[in-house]
Amino acid sequence: MGEIVEFPSNGHGASGYLATNPIGHGAGVIVIQEYWGLVPHIKDVCDRLAAEGFTTLAPDLYHGQTTTEPDEAGKLMMAMNIDQAARDMSGAVDYLLGLDAVDGPKVGVIGFCMGGGLALVLGCQRPDAIGAVVPFYGLIPWAHAQPDYSRLDAPVLGHYAGDDGFFSPELVDQLQATLTSLGKDADLEVYPGVEHAFFNDTRPEVYDAEAAARAWVQTVGFLHSNLEE
Repeated sequence: MGEIVEFPSNGHGASGYLATNPIGHGAGVIVIQEYWGLVPHIKDVCDRLAAEGFTTLAPDLYHGQTTTEPDEAGKLMMAMNIDQAARDMSGAVDYLLGLDAVDGPKVGVIGFCMGGGLALVLGCQRPDAIGAVVPFYGLIPWAHAQPDYSRLDAPVLGHYAGDDGFFSPELVDQLQATLTSLGKDADLEVYPGVEHAFFNDTRPEVYDAEAAARAWVQTVGFLHSNLEE
């Protein structure tokens, strides 16, 4: 359904996976990868969102590198240039907003694991252009990349796992308290009894079909209600 496209990124080139919906136009959504890279699962999320009426773009933050090995994924994540990733995500936003297939003045962003954290980062960096933020079990492992949440203007719908060894329910509570104290519209839900990456149906050891289905329905409704005029 989708295709690889190239777009400018602050004077440099970047690429990503673009999926357009069957009617040819709709609200735009940026999809941010897990630490595995721009793998088939992330492309499938783009395709699924396109089937729901959105125009979606997943920027390739690893510039062609992917892996299925956790150790290698961790190395790729920690070696990633955060400033470059921020430019790539911002370039993806501008590219998406410039397409005739994208309706509305703002786009949404959804991300998973590392990408969930980066979705929050992007929401804070581009409040002018981000109209909805959906982090799935998002974590931000880079100390110097913590967002300035006071800049966040978009509502947040977060999906987190009760048995998450990376971003625990206690950390979810802390993030919720931070966003609430700043007057932000944020609803961070913890799904009991599921593990980190419960939405990833390519990983049967952690995938939870019931939780994933419920999170998906909520996400699609949230994006439609906040991005469509």
